[in-house]
Amino acid sequence: MAATIAASVVQSRLDYVNALLYGTLAGNIHKLQCAQNSLSRVVLPHHLGSSSSRLSHLHWLPVHRRIQFKIALITYKTLSTDQPPYLSSLLHPYRPSRSLRSANRNLLLIPPHITNFSRRAFSFTALTLWNQLPTCIWESNTLHTFKRRLKSHLTFLPS
Repeated sequence: MAATIAASVVQSRLDYVNALLYGTLAGNIHKLQCAQNSLSRVVLPHHLGSSSSRLSHLHWLPVHRRIQFKIALITYKTLSTDQPPYLSSLLHPYRPSRSLRSANRNLLLIPPHITNFSRRAFSFTALTLWNQLPTCIWESNTLHTFKRRLKSHLTFLPS
């Protein structure tokens, strides 16, 4: 019951507009990670081990992976439904000018960005993260399958 309350009350606060935190300073992410680690100690007070083992036991992603998860999830939902229009207008399929092997993949066209600040925008981060995903993830037929595969993929990525 503590895990459910923690996930619904505190994790939702940690997730609030976390897509804006992509590419922010490591110190900011560290502060959120400390909050999540403290929460895991409250939920599992008798669990001996590191913070990462508690997060794994609770099936929680670390904050920086949770941010990537949310951005990829928004991208999947937008591509699946073409909604909302203001986001779907930012997602364009990659069409190479000549015959390439990458033409068969479901890649998205990444527009050029000049500043580091513009690299933090959804129009860049969503496309970059999407293109880095393995094919089996973005070819998922349902939202549930996509979430499960994405979470497994992000769990086993090296930090």
